[in-house]
Amino acid sequence: MTSGIFDAYLRRLGVPDPGAPSAEGLFALQRAHLERVPYENIDIQLGRPPGIGPELSARRFAAGRGGYCFHLNGAFAALLDHLGYDVTRHVGGVYEETGAQDVNGNHLALTVRVDGAAYLVDVGLGDGPHEPLPLREGGYEQGAFAYRLERLAGPLEGWTYYNPGSPFPQMNFRSAAAGMDEFEAEHLRLSTAEDSSFVRTLALLRRDAESIEIMRGRILTRIDLAKGPSDRELATPEEFYEAIATVFGRKLDDLTPTDRAALWDRVSQAHEAWLAAQRG
Repeated sequence: MTSGIFDAYLRRLGVPDPGAPSAEGLFALQRAHLERVPYENIDIQLGRPPGIGPELSARRFAAGRGGYCFHLNGAFAALLDHLGYDVTRHVGGVYEETGAQDVNGNHLALTVRVDGAAYLVDVGLGDGPHEPLPLREGGYEQGAFAYRLERLAGPLEGWTYYNPGSPFPQMNFRSAAAGMDEFEAEHLRLSTAEDSSFVRTLALLRRDAESIEIMRGRILTRIDLAKGPSDRELATPEEFYEAIATVFGRKLDDLTPTDRAALWDRVSQAHEAWLAAQRG
């Protein structure tokens, strides 16, 4: 990628001059990324999933879009490498229940070595840590949120990350380095298969130091562990698109009126089916 793409990417993060590699700089970059670039699958919902090449993802972020883990961590790794950080990509996997000892390949994880220490760095979990976690076993608190890292149980060499408050409370990743080509097949499945959650459900997530904002379909949820969760149903297209633009910072200039109508119709049909299921 050219330096101009990275410059535009850094402007999106609000960190135009991050300075030389340092732990302080790494922490600032992860915080900025989570606060300004949303986890989102709008284009997948519209049937046009973007590729996961880091340059394409970086251009999308600079233009006000987001993505999911392969886009977010893929581009962030390229940015960190450009800035001089010692960054490694790893094949990972997220799980809806704890206890898994394998790595299913549906996540791209990153580790970074800087100032003599190694960190788990992840801007692609949506509801993950606001700052990097030291890559050593133990529990870690960030405000009201708590996480844990352990060596991966079983025959594989790697790590397990626990987030007890998440719908996906466990993420495993292999210690071995990985290339972006190792995620292409899983990206194709996740972004096109009828049974994929990315195809079935619209999702946007953004987090800061105090809270996590989540949109699933037409339900907007704010998770603040100090105050408790709060939900709001988005009743009109105007409310829906205003939330996408203001709560999640996702620009909408790439969506035509036809796109907006199609997305609202798709999300509303799924919402009505969900309400019917809730009623039993």
